[in-house]
Amino acid sequence: METNPTVTIKQPMWQTIVLFSLGFWLSACLLLDLVILPSMYAAGMMKSAGFASAGYLLFGMFNRIELLCAALVLTGILTVVKRHQFNEKWTIPAILLSVILLLVVLIDTYSLTPQMSALAMQLNVFEPVQGIPSGMNQMQQGYWMLELFKLGSSGILLSWMYRNQQQRLAS
Repeated sequence: METNPTVTIKQPMWQTIVLFSLGFWLSACLLLDLVILPSMYAAGMMKSAGFASAGYLLFGMFNRIELLCAALVLTGILTVVKRHQFNEKWTIPAILLSVILLLVVLIDTYSLTPQMSALAMQLNVFEPVQGIPSGMNQMQQGYWMLELFKLGSSGILLSWMYRNQQQRLAS
């Protein structure tokens, strides 16, 4: 019986996986922050009784998707670095940024979103809906600071990975 020595197992293209993950993540964040949230606010949903539970469901699902993207980005960057396929001057900053991005998403998912939802939840259905609870503005400022950092960091990583891939293709 003969074996075919030309059959090889193709390794996944981790740079492409990281590029697509970052692109999807960045575009989804921008869509949520610049289209969906302002639309909900303009429609007056912040004052409706079910806004807290709807927001928790929306952000809960989105945060899980973000966790998947952050894990793919970190895994991809570590793999590309391990295979010596990444620009050496960007190695340590890229690893640090991807770890920090994962931490930001973990904070959003398991701390900030549940706390904001619990703060906005109205448990007494017979009381009229009140305005924004005290403390919510501070939490929203924290969310937006983390969101701006996340957008900037993911944009930087996306540009580094794109440049790195272009350099690898040119050589």
